[in-house]
Amino acid sequence: MNAENPGSPYRCGRVVLIGRPNVGKSTLLNALIGARLSIVSAKPQTTRHRIVGIATRDDAQIVFIDTPGLHRSGGRALNRHINRVARQAPEDADLIVHVVDARRWNEEDDAVWQLIAAHAAPKLLVLNKVDLIEDKGRLLPLAAELTRERGYAGVHYVCARRQQGLAALLDDIASRLPEGPAAFEEDELTDRSERFLAAELVREQLMVQLSAELPYATTVEIERFEEDGAMARIAAAIWVEREGQKAIVVGKAGERLKAIGTAARIRMEKLFGRKVFLQLWVKVRENWSDDEAALKRLGHDG
Repeated sequence: MNAENPGSPYRCGRVVLIGRPNVGKSTLLNALIGARLSIVSAKPQTTRHRIVGIATRDDAQIVFIDTPGLHRSGGRALNRHINRVARQAPEDADLIVHVVDARRWNEEDDAVWQLIAAHAAPKLLVLNKVDLIEDKGRLLPLAAELTRERGYAGVHYVCARRQQGLAALLDDIASRLPEGPAAFEEDELTDRSERFLAAELVREQLMVQLSAELPYATTVEIERFEEDGAMARIAAAIWVEREGQKAIVVGKAGERLKAIGTAARIRMEKLFGRKVFLQLWVKVRENWSDDEAALKRLGHDG
């Protein structure tokens, strides 16, 4: 039953956020659920996994699924994994939200549309980063052009970073979900474990604090996650592909690794709501990102 309007049915459904890299899907997910769940950086392809974020309202429970950016480049196993995760996500969606950078539509956006067009679920177009458009008069003609030959059920103009336009988007999403009871408890934010989230928060700092291509040659494996009273004790390995990369991640006298660990620990404590003791090591496994078996062992399996 809908607590907000007792005469209306309660709704629950799966909503896939999809788009090309760097359009702000993860920032949008975090803003929609009101928690910093999905990791964010200015670098494309920060998201490598399917991330579930749950928004529970009086009238609906919205199970958001954040996906990696669908891209055309890269023949390495990791790139194939990322695209595979993105392509599989819409299959069970009750609603698909296509997120686009309002400043430009390119061939990768069109490839995303070609993927989702084959699915029966209704589709919303979200033009994100509208705050970066000086002439807001361009937005309506752009939306008209994009929807003219594509079957979007609706269009929303948002700035996820500033949390603008989100209330209307949430209301629209909730109204389109199927009737049914909540699938998760009211206080649940995700179906991912704290162990998984800890690895992601370390990897976020690798994306933020390392320059150029090095973050793409790194991944994180949680080797130990133990509860010690009100504290979580976590040991994590940062995997790189060459000895020279290890030296860069560690930094002079270990200063960069310490900075990465400190920032990640602060994020963990805020998300987990308790103290965290974090230990980091850097290890080398040559070409792990092009080794299917290594990817599976390191958790890149969906």
